[in-house]
Amino acid sequence: MRRGNFKVRLLIGLAIVAFAFLRRCSQQETNPYTGRTQAISLSPEQEIAIGLQSAPQMAQQHGGLHPDSRYQALVDNVGQQLVNNSIAKQTPYKYDFHLLADDRTINAFALPGGQIFITYALFAKLENEDQLAGVLGHEIGHVLGKHSNERITDSKYWQTLIMGAAAIDMATVAQQIGQGTLLKNGREDELESDELGVLFMIKAGYNPEEMIGVMKILKNAAGPNRVPEFQSTHPDPENRIQKIREAINKYKKAS
Repeated sequence: MRRGNFKVRLLIGLAIVAFAFLRRCSQQETNPYTGRTQAISLSPEQEIAIGLQSAPQMAQQHGGLHPDSRYQALVDNVGQQLVNNSIAKQTPYKYDFHLLADDRTINAFALPGGQIFITYALFAKLENEDQLAGVLGHEIGHVLGKHSNERITDSKYWQTLIMGAAAIDMATVAQQIGQGTLLKNGREDELESDELGVLFMIKAGYNPEEMIGVMKILKNAAGPNRVPEFQSTHPDPENRIQKIREAINKYKKAS
């Protein structure tokens, strides 16, 4: 009996593995905005819904929205300028730009579907509107790059292997985003978003060289105890600067 039960469990396990593998293969598609092949499980409508569901919690974690309507209007204006002059306008995503009250955490991030945030701590360190465009353009790049969608799909793949086949639980995904587990972009995601940010800046009439200024601000803010690149999910700012310069030359020649 025990041997028979073991065989049944083994067959079930193999079936789950085969199901997960086949489903992952069927989810491979070419991103229409980047040309990169990715495993994607969420439709744009689902991405938008998750972003809208997660946005209030993310804002709350950073002290809510900044009370100065002039600063918020500037963030809105620059964000929409980038969207309206780039391929972002042709996407189904709904872009909203939020200035967070957090004056201690130097950060900016994007949720699936177009909800984009920048903390006041980072906003206050930026030296001009072009640098703000660099930050927001980078975050728009994460949305178009479907980076969160990729991580959600990858997370679901491993959940299927461990727990068996199940549908995507939108509430669980939103909770994981709130905990930050699905907002950690990898090195390639960051570099791809930097390049897209440069392109968006050029299209909208901003100076892409100021993206390099943003990298210097981030490097200085990290201080001498910054984690080495090989120990971090983010590329070293110096390496990002090199890639940004390559992107500037690439897109300026094409324009």
